[in-house]
Amino acid sequence: MISRHKDRFYLYLSQAGRGRWIYEKRKEILSFCFLKSITGMAKKIMIINGPNLNLLGVREPGIYGDSSFESYLPKLRSRYEDVEIGYYQSNIEGELIGKMQEVGFSCDGIVLNAGAYTHTSVALLDCIRSLRCPTIEVHISNVHQREEFRHHSMISAGCKGVICGFGLDSYRLAIEALLAL
Repeated sequence: MISRHKDRFYLYLSQAGRGRWIYEKRKEILSFCFLKSITGMAKKIMIINGPNLNLLGVREPGIYGDSSFESYLPKLRSRYEDVEIGYYQSNIEGELIGKMQEVGFSCDGIVLNAGAYTHTSVALLDCIRSLRCPTIEVHISNVHQREEFRHHSMISAGCKGVICGFGLDSYRLAIEALLAL
């Protein structure tokens, strides 16, 4: 079924009880998103950032860039305006686990940049494995081009996939991956 609203065209395809739409403008496909159903209920994705990521734009700009996540998030949300993108950041491991347990049974996916906890936290791995929704591990820098201790992730085994080295665009790539699942 195809419907039109203003300059948007929606193509609904039934897929095991799920709907799928393609946003089209001026005959160019600009973005796409999978929806829970053809009733129009948007997917919910939670971005969770770990320690020191509140300092993006200030902390080591040669590695992490000069933009804060707070300045990047509105761009991400406008690109995926039909996806509900939540955001949470904490420097405390237990608070990250608490947020993941809070949203991991009701959202459609988690984009997780666990920061330094990536390399040390069995507790985060256990939490990821207990959730119903998929988790994509994200890193702004290419951790494999950095110090040796950053080459091993304790949480990767519980994640659906890992994206690293594309700067803040790593978050967009993770959202694309979740929407394609």
